Amino acid sequence: MTKNLRVAIIGCGRIFPMHAASVVHQPDTKLVAVCDIDMERALEQAKLYKCEAYPNYINLFNEVDIDVIHICLPHYLHEEITIEAAKRGIHVLTEKPISISNQSAEKMISFCEDCNVKLGVIFQSRYNHSAQLVKSLLTKGELGHIHSANLILTWNRSNQYYSESDWKGTWDKEGGGVVIDQAIHSFDLLNWFIDSEIDFIDASIHQRVNTEIEVEDTAEGIIKYKNNTTLSFYTMNHYSYDAPIKLELDCEKALVKFIGSKATITFNDGREYKVENDPRETIEYSNGTKDYWGVSHVKQITDFYNAIKNNEQLFIDGNQALKTQRIVSGIYQSAKNRQKIYL
Repeated sequence: MTKNLRVAIIGCGRIFPMHAASVVHQPDTKLVAVCDIDMERALEQAKLYKCEAYPNYINLFNEVDIDVIHICLPHYLHEEITIEAAKRGIHVLTEKPISISNQSAEKMISFCEDCNVKLGVIFQSRYNHSAQLVKSLLTKGELGHIHSANLILTWNRSNQYYSESDWKGTWDKEGGGVVIDQAIHSFDLLNWFIDSEIDFIDASIHQRVNTEIEVEDTAEGIIKYKNNTTLSFYTMNHYSYDAPIKLELDCEKALVKFIGSKATITFNDGREYKVENDPRETIEYSNGTKDYWGVSHVKQITDFYNAIKNNEQLFIDGNQALKTQRIVSGIYQSAKNRQKIYL
């Protein structure tokens, strides 16, 4: 493919700067339009990136020749926009989660496959240096079998945070709380490491502090895999601040500990590896801030565009995202039914 890919970003909220900065870093790619129901916000970003602004995606699709869209919108809108884009032959990259249910995700995947367009879903944590190293060692067999894994996430999302939008903290629009929004990246990462079919999920969810929302602010439980690995988790978003996420893999030949994006690998023979993101790898956003997570966004988005240009399989496509969606749905179903859910 030699022509420039024409790109539109739908949704100019908090995550928009990461996507916009990532797009403008791509060769043979041009950001031609942005879209947001808040036209003032859309116009502000359009002026910054010298592109067109639209108040809704139908007008955008009808009036602009587009090859790729990025969806940075509330979770419940992912399905309808993905399907409309696929019908028009437009490739889709959406923020996590892929959608709010397994059925919705499956429908998105089916439409994109039938229309021969690519569907990518952002799970940028897989691109962190630490995650890449651990996955490489697991693949080579240098860590051996993962006996058990552990996830602890203690973040802060206040009632004020939820009151700033009409979709956060709702079942029908967000699809859940701490599990589907904050912890989903960690579930995706650990599931990628373990790389096995799931036997069952046994979980509970609670609303302990954030009483003005519909969804859970706490979730805990276990995920039992068919390769005999057990993943235990405790996640909540009513802590005093966003503490670094803690992940642990108790492997046959080593113990792996993540604190945030930093990993320490201690082998049974005494060797120890430590890895973290390169501090030189930063990216400047439109608001002047820098964020290491954005580098991982750039890496995933670069992979996405390379796959389009070279007609290659995506690393994280809709089917990969569906695996993580099924974990999320399984946790909620187990909690609702108060019993183990076999997948």
